[in-house]
Amino acid sequence: MEKIQQRFTASVVYGEPVESEGSVVVPAARVMGGGGGGSDKEGNEGGGFGLFARPSGAWVIRNGDAEWKPAIDVTLIVIWSLLVVMSYFRFKSRTARTWLSASQ
Repeated sequence: MEKIQQRFTASVVYGEPVESEGSVVVPAARVMGGGGGGSDKEGNEGGGFGLFARPSGAWVIRNGDAEWKPAIDVTLIVIWSLLVVMSYFRFKSRTARTWLSASQ
């Protein structure tokens, strides 16, 4: 358990600062994790742990001012767009069926 607790530090979320042209860029990620364990009747024990991370943006520090620059996650934009389009067509088809059955 101690090893797992040591993994959850700021270094998991924030990357190493990078200096370029008078600015410092500190990348950041959204991190999620989980774990579990157990044992059976024979006393065998087991466990597991998983960690998932996606870029969320970066802090840009220039002339003493810090500015947050969010990362654009194209995958999420595409997924949400597809869900909206699919929902629209599903709603339209249900509305059309309801209208047709009511008119007969």
